[in-house]
Amino acid sequence: MAERAPPLPRRIAFAPRLVIMAKCPRAGSVKRRLGASLGTVAACQIYRRCLAHTLRRLGASSRWRTVLAITPDADLRAGLWSHVMPANGIARLGQGGGDLGRRMQRLFAGLPPGPAIIIGSDIPAIRPTHIAEAFRLLDRHDAVLGPAQDGGFWLIGLRRSPRLLSPFRRVRWSGPHALADTLANLKGCRVALAATLDDMDTEEDYRRSRGASGRLVLPVRK
Repeated sequence: MAERAPPLPRRIAFAPRLVIMAKCPRAGSVKRRLGASLGTVAACQIYRRCLAHTLRRLGASSRWRTVLAITPDADLRAGLWSHVMPANGIARLGQGGGDLGRRMQRLFAGLPPGPAIIIGSDIPAIRPTHIAEAFRLLDRHDAVLGPAQDGGFWLIGLRRSPRLLSPFRRVRWSGPHALADTLANLKGCRVALAATLDDMDTEEDYRRSRGASGRLVLPVRK
């Protein structure tokens, strides 16, 4: 359930929504593949910096309303969020249960009316211009997807008008088919592709991101 908050003015209630999906930055529960090579503490520090970077860069924009969607729901009010939240704060809600597709579909269905975009929290190269362009694409398309080089996607947006699409049926997650499967579910719809960006799951991803992200990531010590 979303945290209690004052009623939103009408212009905000119907604003575009950006949803950032995240886990609580706790050592051992985030970036396990990265932690296998760099250590769980280092992996958690990297994730925490990336999450804070994403929230501060994207949450400050007045062009959309940013929401942080957390899994598991039990961590919704964990104290660790105070270390990554920007000063102005961001609304938080739980993702609920099920696989990634089921959780994203629930988020799209539960938001107030208007276009909505969902992204992950571990995309070092992300900029507000990427989100702004994706929302512009939704002005003329039913859906927008941001491809990743591994065959998945880092962003999905739905116009949600005149109806809510269901793009996640039988998608093969965590592999090279996620984007293709999602596009197949959107056959017959107007779909646009946003910029190609990558998340940070492995040490190779981490090393590659260092050049694009400046001080965001930690030095590798081996």
